[in-house]
Amino acid sequence: MFSHLKEDISCVFDRDPAARNTFEILTTYPGIHAIIFYRVTHRLWLWEWRWFSRFLAAMARWLTGIEIHPGATIGRRFFIDHGMGVVIGETAVIGDDCTLYHGVTLGGTTWQKGKRHPTLGNNVVVGAGAKVLGPILIGDGARIGSNAVVVKPVPENATAIGIPAKIIEIPKDAIEKRRLETAKKIGFDAYGTSNDMPDPVLTAINRILDHLHAVDHRMDRMCETLRRQDPNFGEIEQLPNLDGCELHAQADDPPLK
Repeated sequence: MFSHLKEDISCVFDRDPAARNTFEILTTYPGIHAIIFYRVTHRLWLWEWRWFSRFLAAMARWLTGIEIHPGATIGRRFFIDHGMGVVIGETAVIGDDCTLYHGVTLGGTTWQKGKRHPTLGNNVVVGAGAKVLGPILIGDGARIGSNAVVVKPVPENATAIGIPAKIIEIPKDAIEKRRLETAKKIGFDAYGTSNDMPDPVLTAINRILDHLHAVDHRMDRMCETLRRQDPNFGEIEQLPNLDGCELHAQADDPPLK
């Protein structure tokens, strides 16, 4: 149990850039407090000290805002970020290296006894506010988008978003591949965008990416022409990575067409 707890604490440094030291994690992270309580209550549950384990679990919910049933099965290096409002049911099974954000529910869809909560494989990430309901399997490496409602199994390494959740596949057509390459080049993460989502914001993003691709293509042609006129004209420099930068449009900037 203590070896699991040590791993639960150490994995926070890999998944939360705000974490500074172990003391801060132990004293200020409700997700860690909840998993400490869970490790104790689950052991008591296996020893069939059922009432006492439920009592401690209720105390943990009162202190942390996170409800984990002692009967749930949770693997190693489990991390709940922020945590408020997380609910994990009795028959839920969570693999190793999983991450849950605030407002996540691993719930059931029936009042019948038996397996009624989801099973998460290894390396699963469940976004804030997502609901994963019923005795379904979420495959290894799967990603559940924020506020998604998942009621069907999710394959390995797939991404599920929406209400009800749908699987987002990697785009295979040339236009979508080009958009992803353009986004990667400028340091933008086009996570979860696809043509079949009627979202005006995503439509605007796709048009911006198409516009940037056209501008890049035109600039490449201009540079090639300049190099033919002047052999000493330097090579095109790589675009800098824009991760973490804040871009502010100037008032006199012309609108994109």
